[in-house]
Amino acid sequence: MAIKVYKPTTQSRRKMSVVDYSILTKKAPEKSLIVVNQRSKGRDITGQISVRHKGGGVKRKYRIISSLDKKIGVKANVEALEYDPNRSSFIALVRFEDNTKAYILAWEGIKVGETVVADEKAEINLGNRMRIKNIPTGTPIHDVEVYPGQGGCFIKSAGSQTTIMAKEGKWANVKMPSGEIRKVNAESFASIGQVSNIDHNKVRIGKAGRNRLKGIRPSVRGKAMNPNSHPHGGGEGVNSIGLKYPKTKWGKHALGVKTRKKHKYSDNLIVRRRK
Repeated sequence: MAIKVYKPTTQSRRKMSVVDYSILTKKAPEKSLIVVNQRSKGRDITGQISVRHKGGGVKRKYRIISSLDKKIGVKANVEALEYDPNRSSFIALVRFEDNTKAYILAWEGIKVGETVVADEKAEINLGNRMRIKNIPTGTPIHDVEVYPGQGGCFIKSAGSQTTIMAKEGKWANVKMPSGEIRKVNAESFASIGQVSNIDHNKVRIGKAGRNRLKGIRPSVRGKAMNPNSHPHGGGEGVNSIGLKYPKTKWGKHALGVKTRKKHKYSDNLIVRRRK
């Protein structure tokens, strides 16, 4: 994967870059695997703004993403590599031996025409999916289940991967990209390899219009507001926020505060917290 940089024909173009999509298959999305994506655009049931800075944007159809383990032991052939507007990674269109099609997450190094399979125990090849208890320690994996049959829950964004640190009884310890080590059921499925589009975080937006197309509206700094609109507001000219710590619009701590719920049901699955 590579980053494409445009010639500086304008000031916004000067700083703009995009992912090189030349590796993607030139085809329309599979009609049977797309549905209408109804977005709330930050409004609640009464039509009032409940989440700020959302609205507009290009209309998108949602691609139904599946997993290879829905058909255990059935080989699948990669027919196309496609762009998905709803996620940072690319997706792959696969056709199973029984002639059914599905979209799955694409992995780094994927090639159109290769064959992958989900099984209790399969070869350690990129894209293959198997139970964690049968994957060697230290192997990079993605699209990991926490409990068997639940479907992939984490390690799904562009360029992400995790590794199996150890196995003990019915649990396996996996190290997350954040550094956190947590337990997952050893009977759960995971895919071999790293999620595609690893250069996603290197893209420079370059101009405001690209964010508007993504459905992100402008946000105003709290310092630029009046004191009745934000705790950071007020004062003459350019000055500091005048507080011990930054606050949100509603007066809560804005930085350096843990947001994880205390006594969460999954606390006993975390072996070591992220730093």
